[in-house]
This record gives sequence, C-alpha cells and structure tokens, in this order.
Amino acid sequence: MSLLPPPGPARILTLGTLVKTVGRGLWLVASALFLTRSVGLSATQVGIGLTISALVGVLASAPSGYLADRVGPRGVQVGALVVAGTLTVGLIAVRSFPTFVLVGAATALADAVERGARGALIAGAIPADQRVRTRAYLRATTNVGISVGAVLGGFAIAADTRTGYVALILTTAAASLAAALVFLRLPSITPVAAPTHGPRLIALRDRPFLAFTLVDGLMSMHFSLLTIALPLWIAGHTKAPIWMISALTLVNTGLVVLLQVRAASVAATLPAAAGAARRAGVAIALACVLFAASGALPTAGAVGLLGVGSLAHVIGELWHSAAGWAISFGLAPTNAQGQYQGAYGMGYELGKMLAPVVVTTLALGWGVPGWLVLGALFLLLGALVPPVVRWAERTRPIGEPAEPVPALSLDRRSRGSIWQAGSRADGAGTATGGIGAPRGRASTRP
Repeated sequence: MSLLPPPGPARILTLGTLVKTVGRGLWLVASALFLTRSVGLSATQVGIGLTISALVGVLASAPSGYLADRVGPRGVQVGALVVAGTLTVGLIAVRSFPTFVLVGAATALADAVERGARGALIAGAIPADQRVRTRAYLRATTNVGISVGAVLGGFAIAADTRTGYVALILTTAAASLAAALVFLRLPSITPVAAPTHGPRLIALRDRPFLAFTLVDGLMSMHFSLLTIALPLWIAGHTKAPIWMISALTLVNTGLVVLLQVRAASVAATLPAAAGAARRAGVAIALACVLFAASGALPTAGAVGLLGVGSLAHVIGELWHSAAGWAISFGLAPTNAQGQYQGAYGMGYELGKMLAPVVVTTLALGWGVPGWLVLGALFLLLGALVPPVVRWAERTRPIGEPAEPVPALSLDRRSRGSIWQAGSRADGAGTATGGIGAPRGRASTRP
C-alpha cells in the first residue's frame, strides 16, 4: 500500500498535512506540562481556557467555511496557517490566565478558519469521486504526523525546562508556516459568488443537514473512549497490565494508517455511507460491551477482551469516519461546500466538548452499567443516520442539487493495507486539532 496518493492536489494536501501534524504532535504531548509547570496555571484554569477556546471553534466553524467559499479556500487556508503559526509563537509571552485565554481563543479561531477552508479546498481541487479517498489519506497521514511529532516531543518533556518548551513552541510554529508554503503549490480555486438573494449561511438553515451534523458529532464522542475512558478503566478497574494502554493505542494508530483508505470504499454512495454509519454504531457498541466485561476477568481474559474490543472499536471508527466525509460532501450544494464543511465540523467540536464528561461519568462513574449505556447510545446514534440522510436527500432544493457521491475508484495503490480539549481527523479532522491539551493519541479526523 502507498501512504501517498498519486501526484497532484491530493498529494500536495497530504504532504502539507504531514508537515503540519508533525508540528502539532510535538506540541500535543507537552502542552499541559508547559502551561502548568512553566507558565504556572492550575489544571482548572487550563481546562476552563480550553473549553472557552473550543466554544470559539464551534461558533466560528460555519462562518469560516462561508469565508472560504467567498474569498477562495487556498488563500484562506494559507493565511490561517500563517496566523496560527504566529499565534503559536505568542505562547512564549503567556504569563497569566487572561493572556492564555486570549491567545487560546485567537488560535482556535484561526484553526476554525483553516478547517473550513480545507473542506472547501478538497471540494474544489479534488474530483467528486476522489474526495472521500483523499480524506482517508489525510486522516492516515495525520496519524503518522502526530505520532512522529509526539515521539520527538518526548525529548522536551524529558528535559522539562523552559528552554526546551520554548524550542518546541518555535518548532511547532515553523511547521505551521512550512505547511502554508506547501499548500501554496495547490491550484487556486475560483471563489463562489455570494447568492444574490436569500440568506448567506444556508448551512445553518438546513435542518436535515444540521440533524446529521448533531448525530454524527455526538457519535464522535467514541474517540474519547480510547483516549480517556479506556486508559483509566484499564488502570483502575481491570487486572490487565498497564502497558496495555500503550499497546492498544499503538494498534489503533497503526490500523488507521493502514486501513483508512481501504475503508473509504464502504461510502461509495449516500445510502452506502449511511449504512456504514449504522454498522459503525454496532461495532462501537460491541466494543463497549467487551470493555465492560473485561473488568470481571483475570489477567489473560481481560487482555483478550480488551484486544478484541479495541479491534471492534477501530473498525467502527474507520466506518464512521468514511461515512461522515461522504455524507457531508454529498449533501452540500456545489456553491456552498466551504460553509457546509464548516458546519459539519461544528458537530465534531460539540462532541469533543461533551465527550470527557459523558464518557468519564458513564464508564468510570457508573462502571459496567455505564459502559452498557454508552454502547446503547452509540448503537442508537448509528441507527439514526440512515433516516436522517434519507430526510436530507428528500429536502435538497430543486435546482441546487447536492454534490454527488459517485462510486469510489480505488486503484491498486490505494487498496492496501493547540487549543483543543479532546482532538477529528481534519481531522476532522480535522484534524486537525489546534494547539492545546493532548487528545491522548494520534487518531484524528483530518
């Protein structure tokens, strides 16, 4: 399997994403330590600041996509990356909670603009039958980039000095600026003229699409199972060795890198994508049941159930990601891809905000019954996607057809195997997270 798409815009997007995510991986592993040990903020202050920043990202998502449609997505994305890199350098000047919130909110805004532009850029530069596959490449690349960056960032953690943290911040900023230079090689996308009448932000008036965004965003809470709930569950509620946490994270990351492009083939049409989302809910629900059962078994049994449960989870994760991309592109009018992709990102940001409280309260606070409730929730959310998509298809405006989702032509090369609290692939994805507290792993939605 090739980890790079064929030469052209998709490859440039992939290379730029790799540069960007290596930088963000560097910062991801050290952000919490820098903010608490070097800046002197409390954990509570960090949490409040990240929540405020995440809220800014949610509110700015759809308007950012609208801006990309009107101005042109390449220029908006490059500009957002330059601003984000500059603001990253501003972290060095953070000495208090107010300045942390100010820099964090500004960086979250830049990240939201970059995410919205990325969706419009993919829609404008990549043929319709290759967009989901391109998203899959970007997600696999995001996992590789953040993993490499996280390993390199470990040196700054080991030093635990302000000099080391400052060097890491400057490297992260440089990566953002370098990614902007890479994206300048993309073709310029002609801006879409603003509608002459009616509302501008039509995505926020599209009730079926917003319903899908909400369902998909809540379903994205499953990313926090592996980053938050499962590590604490393994450490405090099972007889499995503690190294299982790292092993399961490594397996998940590796499978996403190897299989996400192949998994994109399940979302060849809107009905197929909706069905994949339903199956994703089943797989993730099964994972929750297996995780719950692992707490009552001896070491060997717990290790076995955790391993099988993690495989079920990553299968659901692959299906869910591919389905979300296909549906978000497929339901969006051709003249509003940016704002629709931005609105789609709002759902993920909402899920990311809710996930820490939801998964810890249920899985850790309630124990086995909580895991079963989580499983039932993901099963329900997955089952809701097909009827919501059918509703959306029925209500597409006549004369403004949604973007088609033709069959994916996967050639042999593709058939193989920092202000965010939580962190989609653009992910995501997304992802692409911003500068901030770590997600805990590399699997994101680009």
